[in-house]
Amino acid sequence: MSAPTNDPVTDRYTVISADCHAGADLLDYRPYLAKEHHEAFDAWAAGYVNPYEDLLADTADKNWNSARRLAELEEDGIVAEVVFPNTIPPFFPSAALMAPAPTAEEFARRWAGLRAHNRWLADFCAAAPGRRAGVFQILLNDVEEAVKEIRWASRAGLAGGLLLPGTPPGSGLPELYSSTYDPIWAVCEELGVPVNHHAGSASPPLGDEPAARAVFMVETTWFSHRALWHLIFGGAFRRHPGLRLVLTEQGSGWIPGVLDMLDYYHGRLSAAATKRSTAESKFGAGLAEAMGKGPSDVWRDNCFVGASFMRPHEVPLRARIGVDKIMWGSDYPHDEGTYPYSREGLRCAYAGVPREEVAAMVGGNAARVYGFDLDALDPLAAKVGPTVAELAEPLTRPPADATSPVFARGASVRVW
Repeated sequence: MSAPTNDPVTDRYTVISADCHAGADLLDYRPYLAKEHHEAFDAWAAGYVNPYEDLLADTADKNWNSARRLAELEEDGIVAEVVFPNTIPPFFPSAALMAPAPTAEEFARRWAGLRAHNRWLADFCAAAPGRRAGVFQILLNDVEEAVKEIRWASRAGLAGGLLLPGTPPGSGLPELYSSTYDPIWAVCEELGVPVNHHAGSASPPLGDEPAARAVFMVETTWFSHRALWHLIFGGAFRRHPGLRLVLTEQGSGWIPGVLDMLDYYHGRLSAAATKRSTAESKFGAGLAEAMGKGPSDVWRDNCFVGASFMRPHEVPLRARIGVDKIMWGSDYPHDEGTYPYSREGLRCAYAGVPREEVAAMVGGNAARVYGFDLDALDPLAAKVGPTVAELAEPLTRPPADATSPVFARGASVRVW
């Protein structure tokens, strides 16, 4: 809020969702493909069977219907969004976020498909100036091509930054700590492009056994967390001190404990520890110097968390995480997202939290990371945003038909 009156009844928060998803309807990607791929795309699309129920439902157009999307987000109290991918790009077996790395034979067409999505997304964001920060996609198989796409996307105004693919076991790609990816970190630092790593993009294939889906749900966030320690231990932030990493839809309560653990290993791998001959130093003598500053310092200076529908039990940890690091997200239009009950979700998490902290977590931090203009968004927020008084009121009972985990009994410290 640019000029609050300090009246909690009339003052409203400027809410920016740091985690939303969108994509084109399958055939609408065709105009964004190079002509040389049209014939192959037509054949592929004719036989493709979409595996996702939500993309076959009548509500699937939330992903690409710009007017509907703006109206529903405003109805939910949200004035701007960071837009991650959702639908199936050309030549992919599934949503690109979840798809395994392509083989050498698949690369050319998969890369064409992602570039089509990025160009569609640029137009989709341009349809709502200042309201959308699009997150563009790359593949890690060809670093030189990835760098070219990063430069294109920056010029095209995709302010949401880069979506970093995972390198799960079995992917055949170098791990994220590899210096192979230094040209990517360098161009992102040069252009001020945030590097986003979203849950689901780093899990290895688990097979088709009945337990696979449950194991995936338990493990997927952990595999996504790995990007943090890979880039730290690999020295990416030492070589590129302006690099910014955003970890989205992976929870936030894990961060203080993991930073404590990483700090421990950083200390045990230092030159001083080598002289003491610690057990850890025998595995990586002097590694701490190659890493640079300690993990907690890296987090403070370079990292952020897209804390989608932040849960009440995570909120008391906000000072340890960093109030200036937390960006709330609604996960629209996913079933597990907070729409149409984002106000209730915000109350569930932030009732009783000082308004300055709430303002930072629900909008101010996202504006700073992704370049949203709060002065331009505040007038709309003054009409549709939740009031300070509204979010200060504890939620005593969740909406009966709410589907977001934020409303699950086990997710809250309050008793309903």
